[in-house]
Amino acid sequence: MSSEKNFYRSGELAELAGISTDTLRHYERKSVLPRPLRKANGYRQYPASALQRVRVIRRALAVGFTLDELASVLNVRDSGGAPCVEVRALAAAKLSDIETRLREMSELRKELRVVLKDWDTRLEHRAPGQRAHLLESLNVGRNGGLGNRRRGSVSLAKKKREGKIKMKTSSGWIGVNMYLAARDFRFDRSYDLHC
Repeated sequence: MSSEKNFYRSGELAELAGISTDTLRHYERKSVLPRPLRKANGYRQYPASALQRVRVIRRALAVGFTLDELASVLNVRDSGGAPCVEVRALAAAKLSDIETRLREMSELRKELRVVLKDWDTRLEHRAPGQRAHLLESLNVGRNGGLGNRRRGSVSLAKKKREGKIKMKTSSGWIGVNMYLAARDFRFDRSYDLHC
């Protein structure tokens, strides 16, 4: 390999890795990608090993690692350490979180099936032009006790109210801290939403 091919300019590296140059700079700021050398003309010059590093970062983000977690792990690795046990523990925690979300989604799917069956019945029995009060039927005591089951499985809704929502972005799963004015929402409140 010639000396020219031992390094990539930021545009070349970004293109080969399938990301933008802004993403490269973000990785540098988050300390997952070492800052490159600068040529006399000011251009960034990444070592050839940076391509493999970026590919590892992208794959780790895709399976749920955060940039902060990767920065910690890669810092240990770059210092000569072997953070393998930590990496395995992080991955196990992510799997557990996914399994919990899958159970919650499965429960929600069951609830929605019950709701839709009830709503179909309501729509069949309403007079033309009459409101079926579908959303109001989600209140406690309707939908054959759905409200009680819903209250027992509000962990996902509770997480949302507490601002513990996780969102999938192009850079992996991230925690979103937010204050929701609806934190006092209760499923047994009556809302006239006209539907």
